[in-house]
Amino acid sequence: MRVIAGTYRSRILKSLKGLALRPTSDRLRETLFNVLGSSVTCSRFLDLFAGTGAIGIEAFSRGAAEVVFVENHPPAMALVRRNLASLGIRSGATVLALDAHRALEKLASRQKRNAVRFDFIFLDPPYAAAKDYSRVLEFLGSADLLASGGIVVAEHRRSFALPEVAGELLRYRVLKQGDAALSFYRRAAAVAGENSSE
Repeated sequence: MRVIAGTYRSRILKSLKGLALRPTSDRLRETLFNVLGSSVTCSRFLDLFAGTGAIGIEAFSRGAAEVVFVENHPPAMALVRRNLASLGIRSGATVLALDAHRALEKLASRQKRNAVRFDFIFLDPPYAAAKDYSRVLEFLGSADLLASGGIVVAEHRRSFALPEVAGELLRYRVLKQGDAALSFYRRAAAVAGENSSE
């Protein structure tokens, strides 16, 4: 597994042996960041269920100002830290050793104090953990963690249908590649505004 583009292009990232993690494929990562484009530069990025940290590290490589990695599995959490250290990333990275829901509650309470929001929130729970998708999307659809114009992206099994609407979030795009898919969400008001300006 390698960093696709940017500052750390072609650098190798470590993964765990066996089936403990299912890292996002290089191809799907490339597709994701091609869609997000230059808006990643100077952004705040939240990588939920971070696994190896490959998504958040790719965001760093492409110029993100800050990335928060959330990972509850101790070996994976240690792996995220090792991958960050191997690239010399010391500032702008925060690793939260919490499950996604508790981490979101913590970030939401912190946000109330200093009004900092994320431009991108990426979630990639274990495919078998269907409840995690709905819990996290519902939370994000009601919390105030997303910046104006911010995007939530969920990676999921191609055959697994995610909700069109989650609180204030509305799915506006689905990209399918192999067995995987990416669902893109924005606040419904932002999507409506885009449609009315076309």
